[in-house]
Amino acid sequence: MFQSKTYEHSFERPTGIERLQDAVGWLLGPEPIDQKRPGHLWPRWIFLRALGLVYFSAFYSLLFQVKGLIGTNGLLPAKDYLQAVTSAVSGVLRLWYAPTLLWVDPSNRMLMAICWIGLIAAVILILNLWPRGMLLVCFVCYLSFVAAAQDFSGYQSDGMLLEAGFISLFFAPPGFWPGLGRSNPPSRASMFLLQWEWFRIYFESGVAKIRSGDPTWRNFTAMDNYYQNGPLPTWIGWYVQHFPHWFHAGAVALTLGIELVLVWMLFLPRRLRIICFCIVTPFELVIILTANYTFLNYLVLSLGFLLLDDRCVEWILPQKVRDLFKPTISVGARTETVTGSVEKVLNWRRVWRERLRPLRMAIAGAFLGVVFYATTAQLIWMFLPTLPLPMSPVSALEPFRVANRYGLFAVMTPERLEIEFQGSSDGKTWTPYSFRYQPQDVKKAPGIYAPYQPRFDWNLWFASLGGWRDNRFVLWTEERLLQNDSDVLHLFAGDPFTGGSQPIAVRAVIYQYWFTDEKTKRETGDWWRRELLGAYAPALERQPDGRIGIVDLPIARQ
Repeated sequence: MFQSKTYEHSFERPTGIERLQDAVGWLLGPEPIDQKRPGHLWPRWIFLRALGLVYFSAFYSLLFQVKGLIGTNGLLPAKDYLQAVTSAVSGVLRLWYAPTLLWVDPSNRMLMAICWIGLIAAVILILNLWPRGMLLVCFVCYLSFVAAAQDFSGYQSDGMLLEAGFISLFFAPPGFWPGLGRSNPPSRASMFLLQWEWFRIYFESGVAKIRSGDPTWRNFTAMDNYYQNGPLPTWIGWYVQHFPHWFHAGAVALTLGIELVLVWMLFLPRRLRIICFCIVTPFELVIILTANYTFLNYLVLSLGFLLLDDRCVEWILPQKVRDLFKPTISVGARTETVTGSVEKVLNWRRVWRERLRPLRMAIAGAFLGVVFYATTAQLIWMFLPTLPLPMSPVSALEPFRVANRYGLFAVMTPERLEIEFQGSSDGKTWTPYSFRYQPQDVKKAPGIYAPYQPRFDWNLWFASLGGWRDNRFVLWTEERLLQNDSDVLHLFAGDPFTGGSQPIAVRAVIYQYWFTDEKTKRETGDWWRRELLGAYAPALERQPDGRIGIVDLPIARQ
C-alpha cells in the first residue's frame, strides 16, 4: 500500500516536493481498508459487471443498425465523413478529429468486426476476465463508432458511457482473474471521478433546467405531458400520463430536489450516502419503466452503486455469495497449493509491479487529472461563462468524449411530432413504411425497449423538432428507399413493396400524436390519436431515365 513518508526526527519537515509526492500517493494509491473504513471492493465488482452489460447492450443494438446508419450505402456513410475530414485536416491531426479504427477500413466488414469485437469483450468483462484489457477493447471499439457516426452519435448517453468506460480503465483491478481484487483496491482518484460523473449528470441537468428559462420547470407543469412527448414512450407511461396534475407537479419538485439538492449527499458521511442511494435508485427505476432512454438510466443507476461500501453490500448479500469470493491465498502465508515455481513467478511479477508503479501512477495521474480539470471547468462555466480558465485541456479531450457537460431535459418538448415515410408505386396511392419502435399504429401499445437503442427512430424524433434542411439524413432515407437499399430497409419493420412492386416516389410527412384518454382507449382500444400536419421534406421520384428528382418542396413549418 502506498503510504506517506515517515520522518525520523521531529525537526525534519517535509519539503514541497515530498508533500506533493505524498498527496499524489494518497490520491492514486489504493484506498486503505480496515474495520473503521470499509472499502469499495463489492461496489466496484457490481459496477464493472453492470458496465459490461451496458457495453453489451450498446454493441448488440449496433449489430442490427450500423450498416444502415453509417455503412457503405448507409444514410451517413463513414467513408464519406472520413474523406471530408481528410480534405479539411492534413496529416496525423485527422486522427485527433476523428479517433476511429475505421481509418484502417471504413467498409461494412470493418464496422461489423468492431461491433462483434466490442460485444465479445463486453461478455468477457461481465465474466470478470482481464477487466482492464476488456474495458480498453470496449472503449476503443465504441469510440470508433461514435467518432464516425456523425448525427447518429450526438447523444449525451454516448458521452456518459465513454467517460465512465475511460475512468474505469484506472478503476478496475489488474490481472486476468482478479475476483474482488482484494490485493488491488481502487484508487481514491478513480473512485471519486466516477462518483463525480454521477454527481454531474444530476446536478448539471438540474442547473440546465433552471438556466434554460423554460417556464414549465418554474410553474411545475414540465411533467404534465412528459410521458407522451418523450422520444419513445412506454405503456406504463400512458397510464402515468393520466395521473392528476398534483402528481406531475410533485414529480417536478422531486426531480429538481434530487438534481439540485439531494446529490450533494455524495460528499457527506457514509450513512447519508446510503440514504441518497435508497432515494435515487427507485427514482431511476421509475424513469426506466415510464420512458425508453436506451442505456442512459441503466448507466446512471450503475454509477449510483458507488455510493455504497463493502459493509453495506455484505450486509445485504447472503453468506453463500460472499464465500464464493473468499481469497484462496492469505496475506500472511500462502496455501500449500502454491508450488515453488508458481511462487517464483508471483515474486517476479510483484517485483516488476513495484518497479513500474511510479510510471503507472504518473500515467494515471496525468489522464485522471486532465479529465477532472476539463469536467470541473465546464461545470464552473455553467455559472461563470466568462471566467478565463485555460481551454486547451477541454478542447484536447473533446473528440474522445471522456469529459462532458450534461443537461438532460433542459427544455421540455411541448408536442409529439412523428415523421413517417411513405412510398407510392403509381404516384397517387401512398403506403407507409412501418417502424420498429417509433409510435405509428394507433392501436399498438408503446413498448419497453431500453436499454436497446434504436438510433434511427431516436434521430427521427429529434428531426421532427426542426426542419429537414438541418436533418439531411431524412432526405437520404427517401433516396435509399427509392433504391431499395437492404441495409436502410432493415431499419424499418418491413418493406411494404414486395412481390415485384417497386416505389417510384417516396415522401416524408409529419403527424402530431397524443395519448388517448381512458374512455377512448376502453371503447376503441386506441393508445394514440394523430393528425396529419403535412409534408416534412421534399418528395423524391424516380424519373424514366433512372435519375431521382425532387417533385414536391414543402412549405416551411412555423
